[in-house]
Amino acid sequence: MTMIRPVVLSFSGHDPSGGAGVQADIETLVSHCCHAASVITALTEQDTRNVKKLLPQDPQAIIDQANTLLDDLSVKVFKIGLIGHQETAAAIYEIVSRYPDIPVIFDPVLAAGGGAELSSDRLIATIVDLLLPCTTVLTPNSNEARKLAGYNNLQDCGLALLENGCNYVLITGSHEDTPSVSNELFHDQRSWEIYTWDRLPYSYHGSGCTLASSIAALIAHGLEPLQAVSEAQEYTWNTLNTAYQPGKGQHMPNRFFWMDENE
Repeated sequence: MTMIRPVVLSFSGHDPSGGAGVQADIETLVSHCCHAASVITALTEQDTRNVKKLLPQDPQAIIDQANTLLDDLSVKVFKIGLIGHQETAAAIYEIVSRYPDIPVIFDPVLAAGGGAELSSDRLIATIVDLLLPCTTVLTPNSNEARKLAGYNNLQDCGLALLENGCNYVLITGSHEDTPSVSNELFHDQRSWEIYTWDRLPYSYHGSGCTLASSIAALIAHGLEPLQAVSEAQEYTWNTLNTAYQPGKGQHMPNRFFWMDENE
């Protein structure tokens, strides 16, 4: 019997090192038995240590590619990752706003794991004004939440991002100086739940992409957002716990860790 593979359309950047961006999305979606469709928002020059150059793609080409895919594929979920330019954000808004019944999972990549800035004030303003009101689940790390919301206190950030239109906001805490990692979920105008995870020893390349794509995949399979958020964190932690280091920089998530377990 043929397995039903729900389609997730990812808007994301290309990472030549293979750790983050659209390749991370595809690996995660395939690991969850989804069909991964993709539109590249930006090319990059980067390695496992940092991003050296960001090359945004033509906004009209992004719109045209997405429209062609949407005319053909039955897309269950949109996943947004690296945007890179305010005109790209506006192009993505033009697409997703026409499909209000398709959930949007948004990982707002504003800086590289190595520290390189991947956003501007104009891009952040466009994200807040256009994309957050379309977002079902937003998954910023603590630094991204502060940039988007304009507050230092993370609870204030979470509540402000809900007010900006997001339905769920999961702020991840791996960048905070704490013994364990606390991820806080905001929903229905309040802090909804705090998830605590053992802190792992390395720095990881593509963990945010993995988390957001896992949430997108699980929702595409019919899970409600609360269950998807919970299960996606467990999946992501397992990919990091079995991560590997192919280069001289960050470790990369093992998104097919379950294949090793079955050997």
